Amino acid sequence: MIANADALLKPLTIKGLTIRNRVMSTSHAPGYGKDGKPQERYQLYHAEKAKGGIGLTMFGGSSSVALDSPAAPWNQISVADDSVVPYFQEFADRVHRHGAKLMIQLTHMGRRTKWDTENWFPTVSASPRREPASRTIPKQLEKAEIRRIVKDFAAAAKRCKDGGLDGCEISAAHGHLVDQFWSPSINLRSDEYGGSLQNRMRFGIEVLSAMREAVGDDYVIGMRMSGDEMIEDGLSQEDCLAIATEYARRGLVDFLNIIGGQARDHIAHAISLPNMSFPVAPFLFLPSAIKREVDVAVFHAQRVTDLATGARAVAEGHVDMIAMTRAHIADPHLVKKLTEGREDDIRQCVGAGYCIDRIYVGGDALCIQNAATGREATMPHVIQKADTKRKVVVVGAGPGGLEAARVAAERGHDVVLFEKDTVTGGQINIASKATWREALSGIPRWLHAQVVKKGVDLRLGTAATPEMVKAENPDIVILATGGTATTGYAKGHEHVVTTADVLTGSVEPTGTVLVYDEIGGHNASSTAEVLAKKGCLVEVVTHDRMVAEEVGTTNQPIHLRELYKLGVIMTPNTELMEVYPEGNRLIAVLRNTMTDAEEERVIDRVVADYGTLPVEELYNGLVEGSVNEGIIDQASVIAGKPQPWPLGQGYQLYRIGDALAGRNIHAAIYDALRLVKDM
Repeated sequence: MIANADALLKPLTIKGLTIRNRVMSTSHAPGYGKDGKPQERYQLYHAEKAKGGIGLTMFGGSSSVALDSPAAPWNQISVADDSVVPYFQEFADRVHRHGAKLMIQLTHMGRRTKWDTENWFPTVSASPRREPASRTIPKQLEKAEIRRIVKDFAAAAKRCKDGGLDGCEISAAHGHLVDQFWSPSINLRSDEYGGSLQNRMRFGIEVLSAMREAVGDDYVIGMRMSGDEMIEDGLSQEDCLAIATEYARRGLVDFLNIIGGQARDHIAHAISLPNMSFPVAPFLFLPSAIKREVDVAVFHAQRVTDLATGARAVAEGHVDMIAMTRAHIADPHLVKKLTEGREDDIRQCVGAGYCIDRIYVGGDALCIQNAATGREATMPHVIQKADTKRKVVVVGAGPGGLEAARVAAERGHDVVLFEKDTVTGGQINIASKATWREALSGIPRWLHAQVVKKGVDLRLGTAATPEMVKAENPDIVILATGGTATTGYAKGHEHVVTTADVLTGSVEPTGTVLVYDEIGGHNASSTAEVLAKKGCLVEVVTHDRMVAEEVGTTNQPIHLRELYKLGVIMTPNTELMEVYPEGNRLIAVLRNTMTDAEEERVIDRVVADYGTLPVEELYNGLVEGSVNEGIIDQASVIAGKPQPWPLGQGYQLYRIGDALAGRNIHAAIYDALRLVKDM
């Protein structure tokens, strides 16, 4: 086992509640709510963690206690009326069945939500100061409204207890209403709820006192809060320590769940939800400082991606419980694998932020590398053996091909995997060369280890031909040959190089470089950072409204921060029209997409990201001989049924990932899992 595993696996008792180990998942917002309730999808997602050995799983990040704190914007949970109680009871039974405990986070969002959704009430806060993230100007709460919201919190806590949940926490982190009263960056009041820190603590004290009265002394209540807001006009570490010790001293909380930062704007949000650009456990010092001063249990979550780090945090006394929320999205069975001595089988979170980034554009939380997470009703975390053994040939050892080979081997099939390069990983190997994106390499590293462990015949450095594939006498052929970066469609595009050319080192631009971003993803911004760090003068031009427009909340601000620091010029709403040589330099003709006005740049290189086009040569050589003409029966895939094509009369042929159409890592892995799991 890992060092200090015994500390991690030791039970923790809070009041009369005993949690079987020190590993938890914090309340978060996966976007799985339906009609304001945690229905089957939500429950199965957390039940999988319970099956996987977690001690405590918390749900309902931002579960609303009041009608003017809408649950709708992110498909969240409403605890504002009694109709949610039966769902809590069903949920609790489902999680308790597997030995874990279940808690919820309650909140009033205050200004951190939208007014033009659900009930169309104005947002509210301590003071009418606009939040950049939600883009709302709240109504200042009157005292009668404060009393009403305090009662709403108490009623919601009672519903949690009636629903059989093991406890609840209030959110006083990420800029919700309780910490909007605390923070001098928001609270400008001059009455008993404003001014001194003691006055600003009053609202939270009233909330927790009312909750305690509603549920009794034996029910577990906690609070998630920041240990330092990390903004100039916000709560300092000393302020947060004072709040934590005062609330604990008063007996208002049974645990404190400590994070760093807050989330009032884009960069603050990215810092409070640290991605792979941050070190592991970057804010552990904050709960550690609070734990020294309080006599209640202390929890912590923020980029704790591996059990070794979590075990050290508990063993050294920094925290009582360590939260591995995104780590459980990557692998909900990580505790079970630890106790079974299978640490090498743990699929470790790489910090890509794909799960969170989807939520803030109205999507659902999905893991970049585990396509079963959030799809527990239809996608397996544990692959079942097939009734009949088949011969499966996979070509291409990028993420899609590796996943296809892994799942096929788990099914018990005889699997051959061809890869023309001498290493596995595909395009991830290119992406991971870009500055702070190196952690992406963990995705193929795990998949490679699994296919080797499962006995896949891995043939590296072998470019498969139709004859080689057919010589294996396969029943099933899966092409995951990926895509090739294209130089685009501008006139003179033969003078353009791709971001892949730069990141692989096949082209090394110098001087003045124009990076054209047609896709809005990571590639162009990452390449611009690489070039700027090498001393190039870089301008990023994009057709979109801003650079990296398709990159989400936890990643885009980091790209922008780095580009600004490096002096990169960013030019939005502009299309690359033409590139032509003039002397020993290039001329790039640009068109403003709003005005049609054209201008030129004199540069040394044009680097572009137009995405990829499928590699089709092998497919074209195999499709005619296949029994299914290379077609996937979509209805069968959706229904979770085997493909209808005959076996034993020739080979079935399928394409997945970028070999089918340029998309992303998750799409390639999902293509593989949902196709191969039924073969």
